[in-house]
Amino acid sequence: MTQFETHTIETAPEGSKKILEGATAKYTFLPNLLGKMAEAPATLEAYVTLAGIFDKANLSVTERQVIMMTVNRLNGCTYCMAAHSKISKMTGVADDVIEALRNNTAIADPKLEALRQFTIAMNEKRGWPSDGDVQAFLAAGYTKQTMLEVVLGISYKTISNFTNHLAQTPVDEAFSADAWEAA
Repeated sequence: MTQFETHTIETAPEGSKKILEGATAKYTFLPNLLGKMAEAPATLEAYVTLAGIFDKANLSVTERQVIMMTVNRLNGCTYCMAAHSKISKMTGVADDVIEALRNNTAIADPKLEALRQFTIAMNEKRGWPSDGDVQAFLAAGYTKQTMLEVVLGISYKTISNFTNHLAQTPVDEAFSADAWEAA
């Protein structure tokens, strides 16, 4: 398999340096994912930009994490599951929600479970949900806007999941306590 360097600010292509500097200031360390993505400045920029845009979605922190962790699990991304488990804890997502997402079990909150199920349907059916999938999602209190925000979340996480698979990104020490393996 082709080896991808985990870039530092010093070794990164010029187009990635400013983004890595900003990430290091934000997180107090440079996540391995971003060091791997730095190989392609446009990919790194797209990922960081989509992260900022997804944060503007009309979704709570918990709802965004439900989408992201569901996609991470479906794609078998050990790096992102560990990272988002830690981030979820830090941002106040309930422990039972995090555990359900990590273990692929139903979330007790029916609205969050509807979001998880719709995200699964969109991902597994490649954007072709059934009428029943759509109606169940709307009946849970979500909207057409939310449907499109699920698409945004899936797109955002697919970039990182596929990068991690291709580059074999090691889990950072900061996320290692939340390591996860696909069942």
